[in-house]
Amino acid sequence: MDPNLNRAPRLQTFYHQYLDDECSALFVRSVSQHYTTATLERLALYGSRINRRAAVLALGFIASYTSNAVMGQALHDNDRGVRMLAENGIREIWCRDGSDLQQQQIAVIERLNGARDFLRAEQLATALIEEAPWYAEAWNQRAIALYYLERYDDSANDCHQALEINPYHFGAAVGMAHCYLELTDAFAALDCFRRALRLNPDLEGVRSQVQYLEKSLEGQQ
Repeated sequence: MDPNLNRAPRLQTFYHQYLDDECSALFVRSVSQHYTTATLERLALYGSRINRRAAVLALGFIASYTSNAVMGQALHDNDRGVRMLAENGIREIWCRDGSDLQQQQIAVIERLNGARDFLRAEQLATALIEEAPWYAEAWNQRAIALYYLERYDDSANDCHQALEINPYHFGAAVGMAHCYLELTDAFAALDCFRRALRLNPDLEGVRSQVQYLEKSLEGQQ
């Protein structure tokens, strides 16, 4: 190990140790003993490059939904490493709203969507939305189920609602764009893809979609 590392701030030490051993439990325990979420948020936005990476990684592991805005801002960091960690971490944070039981429910709905049991996912997501209409990820997960059930209008509406609640939800913006493509509304799809890119500039697949649609619609706007 680099002997200079011992003179680095603790967070950097924990981060480099994590890169060496990939032990997330040790990283989380070490960070939690020495840093508050508020301090990690400040470091994520204003720290050195390595401290920003370490702080964003830590927030992705331990932060609640209240850190959503900080992680959303980190998606625009000038360091690609920070941006990549922020994209992974913010997806985790989206599922940490509400009570422990509600978070368990969203995990079940995610698994159902992953298993392509879209009807059951839609049913459970609807029940969660009725209980917690402010839970953006519940709307997003129901939108995913509805999309694959070919209910594109309903899916687009749920994506819109997810974005109304969580304006950093680039996934919902992408989902809404795909709904509009299925509804043959290329202009609306382009607007949604552009919105997703504004939220997360590293979505290269979305960037390609924007370029393709712009070229296809050239002269029609």
